[in-house]
Amino acid sequence: MKRLYADIHLKRGDFALDILIESGAERIGILGSSGSGKSMTLRSIAGIEEIASGSVVINGKTLFDSSKRINLPPQKRNTGYMFQNYALFPTMSVIRNVMAGLKGGKAEKIDKASDMLTRLDIYDLRDRLPGELSGGQQQRAALARILVTEPELILLDEPFSALDGYLRDRLQMEMMEILEDYKGQLIMVSHSRDELYRFSDELFVIRDGRVLRSGETRSVFRDPGSVDAARLTGCKNFSEVQVEDRHTMRALDWGIDLKLEREIPEGTRFIGYRAHYFEPVWGMRKQNCIPLDLIRIDELPFEKYYYLRPAGKSSRDDVICWFVQEDQQNKIEERGLPDYLRLKEDNILMLK
Repeated sequence: MKRLYADIHLKRGDFALDILIESGAERIGILGSSGSGKSMTLRSIAGIEEIASGSVVINGKTLFDSSKRINLPPQKRNTGYMFQNYALFPTMSVIRNVMAGLKGGKAEKIDKASDMLTRLDIYDLRDRLPGELSGGQQQRAALARILVTEPELILLDEPFSALDGYLRDRLQMEMMEILEDYKGQLIMVSHSRDELYRFSDELFVIRDGRVLRSGETRSVFRDPGSVDAARLTGCKNFSEVQVEDRHTMRALDWGIDLKLEREIPEGTRFIGYRAHYFEPVWGMRKQNCIPLDLIRIDELPFEKYYYLRPAGKSSRDDVICWFVQEDQQNKIEERGLPDYLRLKEDNILMLK
């Protein structure tokens, strides 16, 4: 049974990492902005970063335990680490890069490396240097070097962050295909919610070195729990609320009352609403609608971003984002800008 337990505590200058990751999922995602501690978490698990206290256990094997003074060096942890730039040795051929982490005689290492390069469909590139490879070929070479050692855990440190959109999407797809047959656990850290939504079975949202929310990935997006976690999962619209009763609350920043069939969770202080989920309403006002004044429209290739202000509001902080995809534009072109935007109850995020 696959199981990762990482209880990590360390301090670097003014930054403290105090994080607990416990998961049996095959694909684990860590979502956070720059400087949140994502990469430091991976380096701590791999043994590259020195941990002050805590423990790291993979499949029952203790890699680090401060209380028992256990601290295995990186080469004995049986983890594979993929850096953002792939970290291939620039003066070594592809096959020599793959052989670098293997033990045994030269012939045995050549056989294992050749077999892995064949499986990843880059055997014909075995004698090339990394600088002679495309981005996708470099990625495959880096994965071959990791997979040939048969690690129990693979750590992916923002492997697509430096790529443009087209190449990023293509390499994400290729990596997922390559790793389909991998039987161990995978952790990928990223600041991209879209990458981790596609990749991970379980998600940990972190900020300032601490876990804000964790759970099954789609559940975390449906119910992020806090304003900070909701922002990191892509929510654009927030309002402080005043709860009137179990089914009614006032959205103070939007100047409207919201009436719900479900009970409002205790402790709700804010609500969030994702920019794609608004329902346009023309004519008579419906329940849970916001009257709007248009500020501006940004036109993108396949959708438009509408920036609106709730009627009667004047602060820049009160702007509401409404994102409309191309296939929904026809109705707006026919009828004009709606009089209201309606919040659908199931899409309202209750936040603390």
